[in-house]
Amino acid sequence: MAKIKKKGTSGQAKNFITRSQAIRKLQISLSDFRRLCIFKGIYPREPRSRKKASKSSTPATTFYYTKDIQYILHEPLLRKFREHKTLARKITKYLGRNEISEAARLERNSKPRLSLDHIIKERYPTFVDALRDLDDALSMLFLFANLPATSAVPTKTVARCQRLCLEFQSYLIVTRSLRKSFLSIKGIYYQATIQGQDILWLVPYQFVQRVTGDVDFRIMTTFVQFYMTLLGFVNFRLYTSIGLVYPPKFNLNSSENGGELRAFTLEGRLIGAGTKDDPPTNGLANGARSEPGKVRKANDAKRPEKEEALSKVVRRIAVDEENQRDSDGPAEPEEQNHTPEGAIDVFDAPISADADILPQPALAADAAASLFAPFTVYLSRETPRTPLEFLLRAFGCNRIGWDAVCGDGAFTTDELDPVITHQVVDRPPLPAEALPATETATDGDSTAHDTRNGRSRTRVPGRIYVQPQWIWDCVNAGKLLAADLYGPGAELPPHLSPWVKPKKGQYDPTLPLVDQEDEGEAEDVDDEDRERLVDGRAGSASSKGRLLAGASQDEEEEDDDDGGMDVADDDTSDEADAREADEPNWGGADDSEREEVPDKRNWGGADDSEGEEIPDERAEDQPRVPQHLDDRVIHEEEDDDAGDAEQDDETTRHQKELEAEAAGLPPPAPKRSAGAASKGETATAKKRRLAKARQEEELERRKMMMSRKKRKMLDKMLYSNRKKDDEALALRKKRRRIEREKGAG
Repeated sequence: MAKIKKKGTSGQAKNFITRSQAIRKLQISLSDFRRLCIFKGIYPREPRSRKKASKSSTPATTFYYTKDIQYILHEPLLRKFREHKTLARKITKYLGRNEISEAARLERNSKPRLSLDHIIKERYPTFVDALRDLDDALSMLFLFANLPATSAVPTKTVARCQRLCLEFQSYLIVTRSLRKSFLSIKGIYYQATIQGQDILWLVPYQFVQRVTGDVDFRIMTTFVQFYMTLLGFVNFRLYTSIGLVYPPKFNLNSSENGGELRAFTLEGRLIGAGTKDDPPTNGLANGARSEPGKVRKANDAKRPEKEEALSKVVRRIAVDEENQRDSDGPAEPEEQNHTPEGAIDVFDAPISADADILPQPALAADAAASLFAPFTVYLSRETPRTPLEFLLRAFGCNRIGWDAVCGDGAFTTDELDPVITHQVVDRPPLPAEALPATETATDGDSTAHDTRNGRSRTRVPGRIYVQPQWIWDCVNAGKLLAADLYGPGAELPPHLSPWVKPKKGQYDPTLPLVDQEDEGEAEDVDDEDRERLVDGRAGSASSKGRLLAGASQDEEEEDDDDGGMDVADDDTSDEADAREADEPNWGGADDSEREEVPDKRNWGGADDSEGEEIPDERAEDQPRVPQHLDDRVIHEEEDDDAGDAEQDDETTRHQKELEAEAAGLPPPAPKRSAGAASKGETATAKKRRLAKARQEEELERRKMMMSRKKRKMLDKMLYSNRKKDDEALALRKKRRRIEREKGAG
């Protein structure tokens, strides 16, 4: 007999554990359990069947893997959490006794310190793994670096985030690792490439942030605590990999005066500083700065020994190369095998025609890294200094000036400095009459400026003025763009995301409309817009006419109204009698007979004799008309009606032409019928219409040969493509209308 399995010992009931069970097993509070899961990277899991995973009748909402909870049972942080809980109880006891000083001393000296170093090493075995997970860390730290200090966000946390972010930006500036940037509604996106890994993060705009109460800063602070430790490890590895001292020198006075990036001084390590016997060359060692004099003396004493050892290694390498050259035979000419230093490898063409083509390396990245190197840029006060300075320095510009009120560390604070080649402004040029009256320049000075504040009120000759978008577009394009398109007050080109590539059939703002519109699209859109405009103006004119007619009718009614009483007018009645007497009697009957004859005309209502046939005596006496003659008469009447309709259409078209001429628009094109091509349809339009009809017919024929499932899938694809085409068409129409209005203006 097989052994009976006990319920809940295998399957999903064993693999999953609820959050309440995990808390009871770890013996910690819910808040500590959340912090521990964030630090260790453990997240809730969703079982296939909640009913099987839950061991109780009450449905659980959150499940975890049992192995994950078993893994953190021996975590050192659990001991720190328990020590913190014990300390909290002691402090509560002292506060209950009103021993406030003793409670403060206990909190200051006995508070346990959490160290997350071992968790960083566990979660990221290699440095590349840490770089791959750096996107969220940088976005969160840059966010907290721009937040104001509150009770939920301590001042130390904000200061630490600012310093780590500035250290990371300094590394990007030194190594020229920044690649792209984009201005969006959320903030500024940056992308850098470090050791082959693309890192993308978001930096918010430097506005005044208001901290609301609907955000749980406790969970966010836990993430920030982990990310600060991670970025500290990454910065240390990045700085030491290029031979820089970490942490870099930090000037507190410059930082308080708004120096930001200029508050850091990067220093390289001395020769042999990586040995165990060498003391640290710079930076903080155990909280105290080492003395540079002792470091210099120790390195000077060891330098001769190191130089001698290095020369021995060089001589040994030279001897080995000479022996290898003698054994290989005569050397080839130096001109053939000589490769210039810094040259890149070029892959030969593939042997087979079907082989893959290897991408050829290029020096575009190195050329773009020194994009702004030869320039001296001045940032006006209205421009965002922090992102512009970071972008300019990351792409080679080392001479950046700004006003003294914007902060410390500027190359120049004089806006009239002749060294400045480019000035970034973000305000339209004011007319001369709008400027205040100031002292004019001397005879030798060609530029008038305000002598009271030293700032120029006119453009400096020889200087290029651009808007901030020029910096971003040049960075994304990898080359210098035309500065005249970004002048002060100019309408800027569209700022597009560098990570979204235009696809076929979609709207591309960088291309002209002629290159991306369909055949005959411009003519159709122009006809629709013209007809809509003319109809709108005609409707407005007719509505105005109706309003005027209604107003005149109201005035006449007011004139006829005499206090609610009808007064007979003798003159009017006499004129009416005379008019009736002058009317001829065409039927030979007098007035009495004319009054008795009923009116046989149909005025839209039903008479008393509805449904009754009235015999016509004259119809019997008249001879019958043959059928073919009757049909010819009917056709002639229809032709007359068609001629009248054409005459009415001609009158309407002539009226629209007059209205279009009065409005300054070209005459509208004649309407074409929905069926066959009319006389006014061109051969190209007819060919296009027939080709479209053939395509639709061929598509319907192919759909009939498909299965139901494939037909539904094809319908979905056609619907999505049609929707995208409609969106692109709407954008092209909007752009065409804007360009037309701009040309008319």
